Amino acid sequence: MIPSITESTITLSSLNIMITCNSRNRLTIKNQEKMFTVEQIKTAHSKVKSGADFPSYIKEIKALGVTHYEAYVTDGHINYHGANDYTAKVPAKYEPLVIAEKSKGEEFKVELVAHQQGKTDFLTFIKMCATFGIEKWTICMDKMTCTYYDKVGNEILVEKIPQ
Repeated sequence: MIPSITESTITLSSLNIMITCNSRNRLTIKNQEKMFTVEQIKTAHSKVKSGADFPSYIKEIKALGVTHYEAYVTDGHINYHGANDYTAKVPAKYEPLVIAEKSKGEEFKVELVAHQQGKTDFLTFIKMCATFGIEKWTICMDKMTCTYYDKVGNEILVEKIPQ
């Protein structure tokens, strides 16, 4: 006799649960977490007005299931990653910027502090990154760090994100 398997998926208040019953009358229930969407990320990011808002943004997207992400200064595209190799890609946000060939780490750090204190908006920060040779930054939710890189992949700065 060939065992038959019946499968059903039930969604209750944003929980996606798969129920499987095999021929031995065993019931298996698995929580299939929904992953975050680009729209959820954009909604969270819309609340960021300056660098001072960044820790709250990180807390919010971490709660959505983001494990890490890479933000590219050149055109603003961002790749957000979650569990099970899930990736949500936010497309380019602005016309491409030219990233300086040589990074200026010390000057970047001074301007970064000003941005984190709320003295500059996001686009000003991005232009400053390009001027000082920052190609991208990565956020690691497990370590709660933000790492800035130059064009050749050198770490320019690793910061702890305030919690």
